[in-house]
Amino acid sequence: MKRRMRGRAGKALLGGMLAAWMHTGTAETFTVQDIEVQGLQRITAGTVFTYLPVKVGDAFDEARSAEIVRALYRTGFFSDVSLDRREGVLVVTVVERPAISDIRISGNTDIKTDQLLESLASVNIARGRVFDPSVLERMENELRQQYFARGKYNVRIDTRVEDLERNRVDVIIDIGEGKPAEIRQVNIVGNEGYDIKKLLKLFDSGVARWYDFFSSRGEYSRQVLSADLEKLRSHYLDHGYANFNIDSTQVTITPDRRDIYITVNVAEGDQYTISGVALAGELLGMDEELQGLIGIEPGAVFSRGRINAAINRITRRLGDDGHAFANVNPIPTVDHDKREVAMTLFVDPGRRVYVRRVNFTGNQQTRDEVFRREMRQIEGGWYNASAIERSRVRLQRLSFVETVNIETQPVAGTDDQVDLEIGVKERMSGSFMVGAGYSQSEGFLLNLSLTQENFMGSGSRLAANFNNSSVNTIYSLSYTNPYYTIDGVSRGFSGFYSETDASELEISRYSSTRYGGTVSYGIPITEHDSVRLTPGYERVRITTVSITPDEITNFLTDNGNEFDLFSVNASFVHDTRNRTVFADRGNLQRVSLEATVPGSDLQYYKVDYRNQYFWPVRDKLTLMLTGDLGIGDSYGDTTDLPFFEKYFAGGVRSVRGFRDYSLGPRDSRGDPFGGNFKMSGSLELLFPPPFMEDDNSLRVGVFIDAGNVFARMEDVDLGEMRASTGVSTTWLSPVGALTFSLAKPLVEKSGDDTQFFQFTVGTSF
Repeated sequence: MKRRMRGRAGKALLGGMLAAWMHTGTAETFTVQDIEVQGLQRITAGTVFTYLPVKVGDAFDEARSAEIVRALYRTGFFSDVSLDRREGVLVVTVVERPAISDIRISGNTDIKTDQLLESLASVNIARGRVFDPSVLERMENELRQQYFARGKYNVRIDTRVEDLERNRVDVIIDIGEGKPAEIRQVNIVGNEGYDIKKLLKLFDSGVARWYDFFSSRGEYSRQVLSADLEKLRSHYLDHGYANFNIDSTQVTITPDRRDIYITVNVAEGDQYTISGVALAGELLGMDEELQGLIGIEPGAVFSRGRINAAINRITRRLGDDGHAFANVNPIPTVDHDKREVAMTLFVDPGRRVYVRRVNFTGNQQTRDEVFRREMRQIEGGWYNASAIERSRVRLQRLSFVETVNIETQPVAGTDDQVDLEIGVKERMSGSFMVGAGYSQSEGFLLNLSLTQENFMGSGSRLAANFNNSSVNTIYSLSYTNPYYTIDGVSRGFSGFYSETDASELEISRYSSTRYGGTVSYGIPITEHDSVRLTPGYERVRITTVSITPDEITNFLTDNGNEFDLFSVNASFVHDTRNRTVFADRGNLQRVSLEATVPGSDLQYYKVDYRNQYFWPVRDKLTLMLTGDLGIGDSYGDTTDLPFFEKYFAGGVRSVRGFRDYSLGPRDSRGDPFGGNFKMSGSLELLFPPPFMEDDNSLRVGVFIDAGNVFARMEDVDLGEMRASTGVSTTWLSPVGALTFSLAKPLVEKSGDDTQFFQFTVGTSF
C-alpha cells in the first residue's frame, strides 16, 4: 500500500514538472526579475516564498523548474503546481488542498471523542489542517490501533469526505466498535518457584470469573497486560529472583477475532539473598541514623521493593533537613557463586535549600489565608519533606477541596532556594438538599438542609437543618469557625428545638420537648489529637400518657417534669484515619464526658469511650474492630440517670439482628427502658463488591457483633451478652447513606425481639 502511495505522488510530481515545462514553452535560461504567485486562497504569498528555492535575481532553467515543483509539493499544501514565464516574471500557479473544517466522529462509546481526536492530531489530522486524501488510510489505521489496544479487533471504521464551500471539507468517521475479544486462557511457562495459580492472582487480565457480571477482567487490553507483566516482574524481584526476565509474550487471536490466548515465557533464575547493605557518598555526619533507616538484615531474601523503601526513607530523612533534591543510587555487587547481592547505597544529598515562597493557584472562591493556615511548611524556613506532605494531607482533608498538587520549583538565579507551587482544585462547598427516606425504627423521614462548608471563602461552616419523622421533629442551626484563633482553636455555636414521641420507637411511652444551645471550642494538641469543650443550656419538658410506665412517673414525681439543664461536654479525640468515610487504615479513639453542673434541675454525668481500628489485610480488604463503652449515673439530689439519657442497644448501629433499642432492661410494662451501662463490640471484614471493585460508593462487610445494656455497671453479666453474625452493605446513594444488614443471632434469650433484615435510608452517615 505504501508503494502505491509513493507511486501516486511520483506521478503527480512528474505531471506537475511536465506541465511546468509545457508552460515555459522553452528551455531558455533567463534571470528572474519578479515572482508572482496565483491561485492562493488561505495560504499567504509569504508562506510560498518561504519554501521557494529561487528568488529575484536568480538564473532560471529547466533544473530549477523541477526543484521548485518538488519543493512546493513537499509542503503538502498544494494538489497541483505549474510554472509560467511572462517576460522576466516567473509565474507560479498553485491549487491548494482543502482545509479540514471539522472531524465528526460517531458510534464511539468505549473511547471518548476527545481521545480519538488527540490520536488523529498525532498523525497530523486535525481541524484547520490541510487535507491530504492520501492520509485517510493512515487515519483509519491509527483509529484501529486505538481499538486493538483495547481488544476490539472487530472494529469497523467507515470514512467519507464531504466537500464544503471555500475549499473546505468535513471528515466524517463512523465507528462500529464491536465486542472486545475475550481472554480464554493465560499461561505462564518457565515458572518453577511459584505455582501458576498464585502468579495469575497478580493479573488483572484473565478468564472472567463466573460471578463477575460487570467485571472487565476477561476483556483483553494491551495496557492492562503490560501492567500485569510489571506486577509479575516486581513479584519475582521482591522475592529474591534478581535475574528474573520475561523472555517473550505471545498474544494469539482466533481467526474469528473473538478469543485470545496469552502465553508468557519467563526465566526465573536463582534466588538471591542480601549479604549486606552499605552506605557511601556524603552522609552529612548522619551515618548511624541513616544506617538505621535501611531496615534490611544480612541474609534476608533480596527484595527490590524493600531496597526502594529504604531509599525512600533515607531520601525523606534528608528532605526533612532541607535537602529537597537528595538522590540515593543503589549499586549492586552480585556474587553468582554464593547467590548473594551486596548492595551499596550511594547518597548524594545535594544542596540544602530554603522555601522562598508558597504560592496557591486554582482557588477561585477560597481566600489564600484559609489554605496557608493549614501549611506546616513555612516560608523562609528549611525545606522539610515531612512538613510538606503533612500540609498536603491537611489541605486534602478540607471538605471544600477536591485535589491538591504540590510542585517544588527551583528559584532562577539561585541554588539554595525553591518555591512551592500548590495547585488546588475546589469542589462545591454549598448545598441545598431536600431528602426523603425511610427507617425501620423512625418510619418516613423528611430532611431539609442548607449547608455552606466554606462560608464566604473563609473556611467556616454554616448549616441549617430540618428533620421530621414519626418519632422526631428537629430544627437546628449551627456555625463553626475552625480557626477562631491563629493557633487553630475552633469555636462554634448551635441552637436546636426538638419534639420526640418515644412511644413510636416501641420503648417506654412518653413525649418530650427540648430546646437549647451550645458553644463549642476545639483545641488541637498534636497533629492527630484534639480536645473539645462544649458548654450548653437545654430546656426539657416531659409529657406522660396513660400508659407511661411506673419507672418514668416515679422519676417525674421525685424530680419534676420540666428541667433547666446547664451542661459541659469535654472530649478527647485521637484520629489517624486516612479518610473519614470508608477509611481503610488508621485508628479513631474518642473519650467524652458529659455532665450537668451543680445548680441544674437534674444532676447527672455520662462517660463514653469508642475505639475503631482499621487494619488493611491486603489491597481492598480491611478488618475493622470497634468497641463501645458507656456509663452514666446521677449525683446530688437527682435519684437516677434521667430516662431520656439512658443507653440503648440493638439495631444497625449496635448489635445487628436485634430490633432497634430492644436490648437491655425493660420497664414495668415490658417495654425497653434503657440502662446506665452499655458495652458492645464488632469485628467486621470490609471489601468492595466482587462485581464492582472500582466503585467507591459501595462497601460490603461480614461481621460479628456482641453487646448489651445493663441497669448499672455492677449488674454486668457476660452471660447476658447477645451476639449475632451476618453481612452488611453501605451505599452512599443520592438520597443519603443506605445501610442494611442480614443478621442471625448467635446468642439470644427467650423474649428477645430479633430482626433478620434491617436497613435505614436517608439518614446521616
